[in-house]
Amino acid sequence: MFAEQDPIDGPVTLYEAMARAILYNLENRVQLMEEVLAQRQYELTRYDMLPDVLASAGIEARSNTSASSSRSVTTGQQSLETSTSLDDRREVADATFVFNVLDFGVSYFNARQQGNRAYIASERRRKVVHGIIQDVRSAYWRGVTAQRLIDRIDPLMERVNAARNDTATIRRLALQSPLDALTYERTLLDTLRQLQDLRAQLVLAKTELAALMNLPLDRPFTLADPARDGFAVPTIAVQPGQLEELALSYRPELREESYQRRISADETRKAIARMLPGIELDAGFRYDSNSFLLNNDWYEASLQITWNLMNLLSGPSSVRFAEAQEELVETRRQALSMAVLTQLYVAWIGYRDALARYETAADLLALDTEILTQRQREAQTGRTGSLPVIQAELDQLVATLRRDLAYADVQNAAGNVFLAVGADPLPATVEEADVATLSAAIRETITGWYAGELYLNEDFVEPAMPVVEAPPTNVPGRAEALVSAATVPGGEQAAAGDAGTMPRPLVDPPADSAAAEAAPTVQDTDLSGPVARALGAAFTPVLLAQADGFRLTGVRDALFEGR
Repeated sequence: MFAEQDPIDGPVTLYEAMARAILYNLENRVQLMEEVLAQRQYELTRYDMLPDVLASAGIEARSNTSASSSRSVTTGQQSLETSTSLDDRREVADATFVFNVLDFGVSYFNARQQGNRAYIASERRRKVVHGIIQDVRSAYWRGVTAQRLIDRIDPLMERVNAARNDTATIRRLALQSPLDALTYERTLLDTLRQLQDLRAQLVLAKTELAALMNLPLDRPFTLADPARDGFAVPTIAVQPGQLEELALSYRPELREESYQRRISADETRKAIARMLPGIELDAGFRYDSNSFLLNNDWYEASLQITWNLMNLLSGPSSVRFAEAQEELVETRRQALSMAVLTQLYVAWIGYRDALARYETAADLLALDTEILTQRQREAQTGRTGSLPVIQAELDQLVATLRRDLAYADVQNAAGNVFLAVGADPLPATVEEADVATLSAAIRETITGWYAGELYLNEDFVEPAMPVVEAPPTNVPGRAEALVSAATVPGGEQAAAGDAGTMPRPLVDPPADSAAAEAAPTVQDTDLSGPVARALGAAFTPVLLAQADGFRLTGVRDALFEGR
């Protein structure tokens, strides 16, 4: 579980913690493997579109001669003497090419559906990464607060208990009115309870963070304190209205529903295709060593049309059922869109509320600090005893804890806004898969978020439906992405050897059927190799997919090197 990880050689920063979680978190690895599995399934489904090519060879022998005679059907008398036309031992071989147009059509739509399912696996992994990043942010800031103040909580809890003993002495000696002494002791107990609650929240934060980074839970580590030189309040440079379109475009849940819509549409097309007759082409080469044959080798071909007429009865019901599935997916996507917009505005309101609570907590801390200063001056001049000073110190500590936790809430609330938008913490590409490079890339990306740079890809375009819906192929060790084109703008058929343009791994599906019918963008890619030419010329719809589905080639290679 903990093998092959970069060692921790200093205080862990927020972005390093995020990088370690992305690289080493086991839940993320599980989701990545599920994505790879979906792609493997797609690769298998693609081959279903290919024709069957059957080859056989063998030796046939028998213990006696295969002989026969003929009998007249008119007279019932034997008309020929017993004879044979087959050797007792012979060698046979054949190679047959079988292609069924109906099976090809159904397999074609199955491949498109499986390609979209691979896209769905990619979106689910994105959702897992987003959740991990937000959990790391929350645990990190609570861990920083614990690291900063936990050493102050324990001594002050001891001082509170000592003050309670002093209060009991004061009550016994009647140095104060009983009501004042009881009120003060109750204040001390309430403060002790608050300190215990805060300590319980803080002490588990670093353990949670270690689990997210996949560190051994008994390994000590130190967190870097970004707020040691001052508390910089995160400011988001965009408004909710500007974030709506981004949320509807980039949220993994909505993108998953868009791919589900494509799958349902192809299910309708499959139902229509099954009502059509099947045309089967059978061609092959035969060889038989039988010495009685005039020609021992020959070619033969056949063309056969089959039609299951019962499909004409059940077909309309199948089409209506598939269309109902499409309507369900569309309605579900609309409901999910409303939920996404609600989450966005709730996150924004929470962010503004967290800012207000942080400002109040900071003002309260400044006031309690000033009160503590005044109490200490009064104690130095002998005007008051030590009990008011202890109470002021306790109030100032609690105010510090609340200020720090409020600051952590501001950071988490800002992260919730970006989570509601569906912004990816990873750039489009990363050169290396080490912690330092990845953390620097995450820092740059998140810094851009606050500046309003929330688009996942600068060259984002609405993709068209490709000829075959191929997913990004997360093949370990494959660093080059192969992209090809099957059609050109205007609906013209591509030349032999071309294949279909694949959309980028993280792009939104078409919003309507008109966009789905548009031609994909042609990309200039060298596919001049003999294998690519042979595949394209023999079977154009079999497409080569874009390989960089994990969006981090180095990360993928690091996770699966040698496996």
